[in-house]
This record gives sequence, structure tokens and C-alpha cells, in this order.
Amino acid sequence: MVVLNKIYTKTGDAGETALGNGTRVAKHAMRVTAYGTSDELNCFVGVARLEAGDAVDDALSRIQNDLFDLGADMCRPDMEKDAKSEYPPLRMADAQVTRLENEIDAMNEILDPLRSFILPGGSKLSAHLHVCRTVARRAERLSVELATLESVNPAAIKYLNRLSDWFFVAARIANDGGKADVLWVPGANR
Repeated sequence: MVVLNKIYTKTGDAGETALGNGTRVAKHAMRVTAYGTSDELNCFVGVARLEAGDAVDDALSRIQNDLFDLGADMCRPDMEKDAKSEYPPLRMADAQVTRLENEIDAMNEILDPLRSFILPGGSKLSAHLHVCRTVARRAERLSVELATLESVNPAAIKYLNRLSDWFFVAARIANDGGKADVLWVPGANR
């Protein structure tokens, strides 16, 4: 159980922060940037939930919890050392990726196939989900970049990849099952 009785600590005043294993790093370190972006994404998911009905809200709630799991995973860089620990840290699991895939498949079953690219927008919920999609892609890009420098759980990267797809399909569902999608018209304004 986490107990936070004091929010400010002043330990970051010089531009450093602590990772989950206690190591101090610059606040602009690639790892901090990657998991910080997943936290930003979680905030946008919270905004999307303001427009969501019950079923979508339940799914978004699960995603918010997953994103906290992802942050807990990403803030612990010592995957090999931590795996041997008496109390191994929380890591993203392939089951979380599979759940997203199953949800995407279920949503896709009720959608007509796309015949054009779509523009972000339509309903308020769809617009919010498209913002979530793009922030998820940025979090994925940053995590992939981090993986070229340091150890990153492959399940975390897979999760972010699938999550952006989930947001895309959910945005179509939010647009009256795709009927209110805003279609791209190539060269329309030439």
C-alpha cells in the first residue's frame, strides 16, 4: 500500500528524480520521458472518460490501471536483477496485450471496413480517443527509442502498440459505429 502524506519533497529541485529502484537520474532522461508520456496519456484517458458511456468507461478504466502498471514497469530499469529479487517489481504481461487484442477484435466485428483514411473528430468522445491514440504512439516511439539504449520489457512496448490501435477502433465505435467517421478527401482543397 502506498501512503503519500507529503506531496513535495524538494529532492527534484536540482533537476533530478528517482527511478523505482532508487537510482537518481536527470528529469529529462530518456526513461523518465518515456514513462512520463504514458502518464500524460493516462491523463488524456481520464478526459475521454468524461464523455464515455458505461461499457467504454469500464474499458478505459482498465486501460488507466494498465498505464499505471506500465509506469511502474518502466521506472524500474534493472529487469534481469529485479527478476531475481525476493519481491520482483510489477511488469507488464502479455495477457494485458491479449486482452486489448480481444477487445479490438470484438469492436471490429461491428464496424464496416474502412474505404478511406479518417480524420480525427466526429463525436467528442471520438476526438478525445484520437488524442489518446496519438499520445500512445508517442509513448511507444519513446519506449522503442529507450529500448535501443537500455533494457525495456517487450510486453510494455507491445502494449503501447496495441493500445494505439485500440483507441483508433474505439474512436470509430464512438462515431456511431463508424457511420459518423470524418473521411479524408485527398486533395480536397487544391
